[in-house]
Amino acid sequence: MTANPLPAREVIALHDALLAAPGWPASEPAPRDDALWRWLQTNHRCNSLLWAEEDLARRQQVGDAEIAANKRAIDGYNQARNDATERVDEMLLIALDLVDPASARSDSPRSTARAGSRLNSETAGSMVDRLSILALKVRAMREQAQRRDVDQVHRDGSATRLQRLLEQRADLAACLDALLADCRDGRAHFKVYRQFKMYNDPRFNPALVSEQQQARRG
Repeated sequence: MTANPLPAREVIALHDALLAAPGWPASEPAPRDDALWRWLQTNHRCNSLLWAEEDLARRQQVGDAEIAANKRAIDGYNQARNDATERVDEMLLIALDLVDPASARSDSPRSTARAGSRLNSETAGSMVDRLSILALKVRAMREQAQRRDVDQVHRDGSATRLQRLLEQRADLAACLDALLADCRDGRAHFKVYRQFKMYNDPRFNPALVSEQQQARRG
């Protein structure tokens, strides 16, 4: 029987350890491997960078050029985050013998899932992505619960929210383990769902296509 290739408790431990690592996310430690765990770490780094840029993009006392730079950075990190999520899914499907490895990265991967197994609407990679975001929320809410420049009402409210976030993360972790166990045992499968984010692609975004056409005419 194939072992669980991605135990949720290890995913959570890595997320929390990376958030506590000096210099993260500007710099990062070497990943656990150069395959599945590398892409899990890349996904978490992109989410961490996104989190910081999202905060900066809400500033009210800086020039429009700085906010525009934040928005462009958000687009780039969001694309990289989704790319990493897809790579996590591809490698998990290969590890679980649910896809033909030669076709896994194509737009038409060949499924090798057992006939009659349940198709899960959410992929394991998207669950890992959600765990990454929850790790960021847990850290941020814990910081709010420990602030000394606010009143006790703020700290108590933040502490209550922190417990709810920890519960949500534990629930999602259990769901990830259950999905991977069902996939391993032939009861379920999932697919890589390509995001095809057209707004980042100058071939598909009509505004970018128009800009290119105008540039050629000019």
